[in-house]
Amino acid sequence: MDTSQPRFAIPILTLTVNPALDVSTSTDRVFSGHKLRCNESHLDPGGGGANVARVIQRLGGHALAVYTAGGTTGDTYRKLMEAEGVPALVVPVRGNTRQDFTVDETSTGKQFRFVLEGAALSEDEWRNCLRLVKRSLRAGGYVVASGSLPPGVPHDFYARVARLARQADARCVVDTSGPALTEALAEGVFMVKPSRRELAEHAGTALESGEQQLAAASALIADGSTEYVALTLADAGALLVSKAGTTRMQVPQVHLVSAVGAGDSFLAAFVLRLAQGCHPEMALRTAVAAGSAAVLTPGTELCRADDVERLEAELATGAQGTGGGQGT
Repeated sequence: MDTSQPRFAIPILTLTVNPALDVSTSTDRVFSGHKLRCNESHLDPGGGGANVARVIQRLGGHALAVYTAGGTTGDTYRKLMEAEGVPALVVPVRGNTRQDFTVDETSTGKQFRFVLEGAALSEDEWRNCLRLVKRSLRAGGYVVASGSLPPGVPHDFYARVARLARQADARCVVDTSGPALTEALAEGVFMVKPSRRELAEHAGTALESGEQQLAAASALIADGSTEYVALTLADAGALLVSKAGTTRMQVPQVHLVSAVGAGDSFLAAFVLRLAQGCHPEMALRTAVAAGSAAVLTPGTELCRADDVERLEAELATGAQGTGGGQGT
């Protein structure tokens, strides 16, 4: 990464209540009725907040990851996180940590993603997550609450996290969808990072034009739901909206291998740069570079630091194009 960036960073906490052990593989063709012989498989510890912490670590930052883990898949998940050296506070749960499957069809280049529902959490288990968050928050710091909510967890869970952050004088960043996003915005957060689909679902309209996208994001700023909206638009780049104004950024020219983890990589780089004291526009540039770098890696692998540095330099010199993506 750019050594001219500030080395000091304020604390970052990430939260993942519905982690997934990501299994990725490939096969020649996906079709029904027969066994599909797959190539070598790869395991990654997935889930929004965990991925954010992993990317921050890769980019030379530091984040404390709070996540749930249970059963044999949970044991494997913990070992993978430990192997990456990510500091963590683990909430033991009775159910098995879920698995997700990503299969690349080599004959066509298509990718098939199977996202399983997580095991239900008891009230004690999800409240233990909130207790750890409350204990770990630091004034002036960030908490990144990211990913879906498993069964048993109330829709206002991330709203409760936002409330805890406000009480601790910390900043809450939310990346989720559906009722969980709606409840968090009703509570008020520092920043949200929706995809176009997620923002459209919240707004109740398709948001096909740039004007519609800007209007929907600006409405969240105007009504006090959030201070920043970082809207990811796949090949169309990203849009950052705040009271200070609007910044659009295109993605650099890259070859799409797998879009898995692009949104998490984007968010991790953005929050890391903010925590390092960078201007939001600079944070957006690093975020777009990280999201684009993630699509260069196969399966469920996240971005690599050297790719982020190279793409960030291209964006800084105006060498932008189309291709790649920042999540859909």
